Amino acid sequence: MRLKSGLVMLFLLVFSASVYAQETTASAAESAEKLKIQLLDVQAHENDLRVRLAELDEALKPENIERSLAGIGSTRPEELRESRRRQLTIQRDGVQAQLQTLETSRQRLEAAVANAEILAYQQSARPTQMMAATSPRRSQLFMFGAGGLAILALGGGALLYRRKTKS
Repeated sequence: MRLKSGLVMLFLLVFSASVYAQETTASAAESAEKLKIQLLDVQAHENDLRVRLAELDEALKPENIERSLAGIGSTRPEELRESRRRQLTIQRDGVQAQLQTLETSRQRLEAAVANAEILAYQQSARPTQMMAATSPRRSQLFMFGAGGLAILALGGGALLYRRKTKS
């Protein structure tokens, strides 16, 4: 009975170690995928802002400002054109600031994706080494448990041998 319980404990310890290694690999791969999704969102938003910036640049051309105000009658058309140009310039500057912020975010996300992919690769290539490197206390406990199980197994084997020799 003790031998069976010792074998069950050994099996559980080995199984839990392999599950832990798989979980850390999966979490690194999952974080890499989440970062890639974020990167795609940032790139899509960046493309939208680039299109908007091109529209604003086109609208800022003097002939287009003139065309946009053609149906509006005024005694001071120069002030209307200047006001429209200022509005478009403010919008363009805001879009450019957002683009700069998104470019910085995109660069950071690209670096984070690269690091997450490297970590996921390393964890998938060496799960037991990564487990030991990330938690030395856990590996010490594992070794202590394995040593205890080995002692139990030897004790059980000695007990069985003693019973066989007595009978």
